[in-house]
Formats: sequence, structure tokens, C-alpha cells
Amino acid sequence: MSETSPVIEARWPLAPSRATDWLRELADDDGLTGFMPPPLPDAAWVLNAMYEREGATGPSHDEHRRAGPADGSITPLMARDHGAQELITTGGGLGRAEHPGPGWRRLRWAELARRTGDAVVPEGLLPSYRCLSGARRNGSWPLGIEPPTEGSLDRPTWNRLVELLTAHATEGADTRCLAYYNPMLVRRFDFAHLHVRAGRLGDAAALYDNPEADFTPSNLWAEDHAWVTCTDYDLWATKVAGPPSLIEALLADTEIEAVRLPWAP
Repeated sequence: MSETSPVIEARWPLAPSRATDWLRELADDDGLTGFMPPPLPDAAWVLNAMYEREGATGPSHDEHRRAGPADGSITPLMARDHGAQELITTGGGLGRAEHPGPGWRRLRWAELARRTGDAVVPEGLLPSYRCLSGARRNGSWPLGIEPPTEGSLDRPTWNRLVELLTAHATEGADTRCLAYYNPMLVRRFDFAHLHVRAGRLGDAAALYDNPEADFTPSNLWAEDHAWVTCTDYDLWATKVAGPPSLIEALLADTEIEAVRLPWAP
């Protein structure tokens, strides 16, 4: 993975670390996994996409691994089963993700929750590996489902989110924005100088292929502080805090999936 790219340097040059000072104060946090904002004055959680292979049945990711080498473009996560004291292949992965390709369709969290009888996000929890447990067998996802990846938006969701932010931003595509990458994401990180880049919202699609990190930015925000996003390193979703019109648009959108969490506004 190269350190940088001409496109990123031209469209999203480095910005002073002090640009995050307002976020540090707003979130009352050090931003180690991302600055989690309160509502501004409203908020919603944009869920990372998952996919299902049409007509798929059969073993779990872990059962498939035990039977032979797994294929696919995403390295499955491993979790320890403390009872059996062994590693289980859960499925899914870390960082950016693409649509899996022909034969796969978007599987909405709400659809899977209806099948299993789970809540989309159980009360008191945040969107993460702890959700939709009824879909897993012994902790492992079915091989025919690609669960959400952790710590980053997938490309289709990122692109659609940028479109919606642009439609509700004060200057549209010309809205000045900043992007922060937490220390877990960037290969060379100086804790004394937080990694921040500045650019136009209309150029935010380029950030998806930023070679400095395999993740989308931890935080993206408008320079006028009208809205801010937070993609926490440990979660399967991005919190968007901003005006009610933006949040209602996210909740009503048919391409992405967003929810309100009253216990984590």
C-alpha cells in the first residue's frame, strides 16, 4: 500500500491537527477510534451493507474453513470461543468493502431481523458484531451471507451518503469539508499531529481509495460544523449528526439503510 496519491494530495491536502479541536470538545473524547458526536440537533446511524447470495444454503463460514480453504475477497474475522478455547471464523472483515458481484443482492438488516426474530439493533447496543445473533450458527455467519465489515463504510453506502450530504449541504458540492483518520487506520501516525485532510464535498468519493488507509475516514464534517459523520473503528455503522432535514432524508432513503437509536442519539 503506497503512502499517498497525487489525487489525494491535490484534492485533499493535509490540514492542521487543530481542526479537530472542536470535535474533541464536542465529543469529549480523544478520537482514538473516532470522535462520536451528539445530535446536531438530530442524528441517525447509517448501517453498513451486507449481501446474500441468491438461493444460497449450506454451511457457515467456520464450517467451510474447517472443510477446506475458503475463497472470497474478504478475509474472514476470527473470534475466540472462550468455552471451547479455539478460534472461530465468523465471516465478514475489517475496512472497505465492495459489492460481492453477480449473484449477490443487498440484504437489509431489517429483512434479516424479521427472519430471525432479532431486533435490528438490540436496545442498549450500537450496530456491531453483537447484532443479528440469530442469523449465526455457533458464532459464525452462513457462507451465503457477507456480513457488514467493521470500521468502514462499504463503497455503495459511502457514495450514497456523500450524495445525500451534498444535497443538504450549504454550498452543495463546493462545501468545504475535513476528514480525520484515527490512529488505528493510518500506517504512519503521529499522535502529536492528528491526520486531517481538507477538501470539497464534491471530491469526497476520492477518499474511498485513499491509499494511506484501508478504511473510510473516521470523521467527515462540514467546515461550518453544520453536520458531522463518525465511523467508529469498532462498529458496523456510521453516525450522522446534523439538521433534521438531513436526518429525515437518511431515514427515508431507499438505497442506504439508516435507523434512529433512542438510547444512543
